[in-house]
Amino acid sequence: MNGNKKLLYIASSFGHLASFHQPYTEWLAQQGYEVHAAAGGEQRALRGVSRYIPVPFEKSMSSPHNFAAVLQLHSLLRRENYAMISLHTSLAAFFARLAVQLLPKRQRPVVMNTAHGYLFDDSTPLLKRTLLLSAERMTAPVTDWLLTMNRQDKQIAKRYRLGRHIVPTPGMGIALTRFSPPSQEEKRALRRAIELPENALVLIYAAEFSSRKNQRMLISAMPELPNAVLLLPGRGALLDDCRILAQQKGVADRVRFPGFTSNIEQYYRAADLCVSSSRSEGLPFNVMEAMACGLPAVLSDVKGHEDLVRSGENGLLFPYDDQNAFIRAVKQAAEPVLQAQMSAAAIQTAVPYGIDTVFPTLTAIYSQAIPNQPKEVSE
Repeated sequence: MNGNKKLLYIASSFGHLASFHQPYTEWLAQQGYEVHAAAGGEQRALRGVSRYIPVPFEKSMSSPHNFAAVLQLHSLLRRENYAMISLHTSLAAFFARLAVQLLPKRQRPVVMNTAHGYLFDDSTPLLKRTLLLSAERMTAPVTDWLLTMNRQDKQIAKRYRLGRHIVPTPGMGIALTRFSPPSQEEKRALRRAIELPENALVLIYAAEFSSRKNQRMLISAMPELPNAVLLLPGRGALLDDCRILAQQKGVADRVRFPGFTSNIEQYYRAADLCVSSSRSEGLPFNVMEAMACGLPAVLSDVKGHEDLVRSGENGLLFPYDDQNAFIRAVKQAAEPVLQAQMSAAAIQTAVPYGIDTVFPTLTAIYSQAIPNQPKEVSE
């Protein structure tokens, strides 16, 4: 150790840290570390965190607020002399590493960047891919540890040498005790509680409303799925646009918008299929949680999804933004015999991603990363 027992978590929002990282901040505090958290958005209480630093991150990369965040973080890092900083979400990780680059080398902390999903791949338009990859390459020299969550991101990281130690990880871990399949009686009771038709085919996609998540495609497909109800829990900039689209398509009675919900497991356990129309993912929590509840997954064939679904075994993959292929896949997955087979396989798929399995893997990596000279991790 370098003698300093302070660690810093950085993300675009406190909500992200609260959703995915509390077991780890709590564990680090139990190991005797003073854990600080720097993020944007509404402050959320985090287990193990003793200090909260609001940072004015904004989603636009060119926003002056983000460059103000660089100066704020540079001052913070210089003053606090953290042993390690743990970075999450692409935008915050980029600007935080710019702040690290402004420090003299002798004052730089160990930098661990967790790539929850690069927002580019080989299919991304050239200009966007070039800009996003350039940002990662620019900050790679100060990235001591890079944790990836899917095969394509690992390949990208290795091809372009985006970190000194590149380590594949199985996500952050899901709570299998919370996300579990219901009995038929429980499922019927849950459907009554949230006013779902008993015989409907219930689809669920829990995600932020954004162009990347592409909820519009799912809504546009609903007229061709007359027996289906689509649940779209979540918030985001395009929520109102999606509500309007459901009305325009004449399916407002079969597309539900529950908003943010703290009991998302009840919606999964009331549903029949998990669906996703996303353009790209890291290792999506929503899919893993739904599969743990016994839902076959009908997903766009993109990075992150392809790591979880073996088409025809635990779900089906369809070409991104292909509405007709999505409709065909939903109808196929709803066939009772195949649905039952894929449901059982989906439950087993989720097991290796449970928090009890993932937690010791990640804490072992953290234990190796915190010293000044990280050790190699076998892959």
